[in-house]
Amino acid sequence: MKMTMRYLTIIVLALALFTISCGKKDQGPQQINGAGATFPFPLYSKWFSEYSKVNPDAKFNYQSIGSGGGIKQITEGTVDFGATDAPMTEEEKKNAETKSGTKIQHIPTVLGAVVLTYNVPGLAVLNLSGENIADIYLGKIKKWNDSKIAADNPDAKLPDKEITVIYRTDGSGTTYIFSDFLASVSPEAKQKIGVSKTAKFEIGQGGKGNEGVTGVVKQIEYSIGYVELIYAIQNKLSYANIKNAEGEFVTPTLESVTKSGEVTLSQMPESLTMSVIGAKGKGAYPIASYTYLLIYQKHKDAEKGKMVKAFLEWALGDGQRFAKELGYSPLPADVSRKALEKVKALN
Repeated sequence: MKMTMRYLTIIVLALALFTISCGKKDQGPQQINGAGATFPFPLYSKWFSEYSKVNPDAKFNYQSIGSGGGIKQITEGTVDFGATDAPMTEEEKKNAETKSGTKIQHIPTVLGAVVLTYNVPGLAVLNLSGENIADIYLGKIKKWNDSKIAADNPDAKLPDKEITVIYRTDGSGTTYIFSDFLASVSPEAKQKIGVSKTAKFEIGQGGKGNEGVTGVVKQIEYSIGYVELIYAIQNKLSYANIKNAEGEFVTPTLESVTKSGEVTLSQMPESLTMSVIGAKGKGAYPIASYTYLLIYQKHKDAEKGKMVKAFLEWALGDGQRFAKELGYSPLPADVSRKALEKVKALN
């Protein structure tokens, strides 16, 4: 009888412990892996650091490898989220969704500017039209004192020096944005360079990532390259005013990038993926873009999925206040609301 009671006690205790353990949620740290765009990397790094104060169990590991790499890794299922400046093509999206067995959602996070940064001693202010930028990257304008550049810079002392063109060598959303702009102002650039994350530049030198292009421009005098605004600011490099659709030479600023988002709001589709290149409006900077996080509609790991969802809700809310200090424009209120609706619908 004593043995029977002992066994019954052990069974009851075991069942109780099992019930308690099943009712517990995993409270331990989770490493959330992401990869992709270098364009928003400075902001994302700030977000991950700040969010760890909100939820110490969420540990983010983000590899800044370019938009092409972000799309590739979310397609292969090796990350919990991807990041890209160029929306996935229909073919890329279909491939990723077939492999993952769930939809891939594009969540816009902020707006940013691609700038033409240059290293020309003594040249503090530079105005460039889209046509002249295209001709520089096509190799048709070879010197800084070319008459076409001089016409837009009558007060500048332009040197009689060869222009060294710098471009991205990796699959890049920044290249997609820049090549989209070139194609919008030059049929020849559209044909010869194309609109792609891996656009074909026939002249110049390459750099990997926004970091790489910034580094090369910094090293080589009389060079010019395209990077996200914050990279030029952090490296104390000059960047050009760009002629917009209204004929104004506009400096890339928070205000001019925000303006590009505002004047195109009525064109925003349900997918929340759109180009704001060449936005028509006074004061609108013409080489601006949304950047996106690529998210599984249903994450294969439920706990990680919950953490990614909670992070996105924070990033689209409180996290937006960190955008301006790093040179990015917060999302327009209407876009932010629609993005949050998408996030709340994630499984």
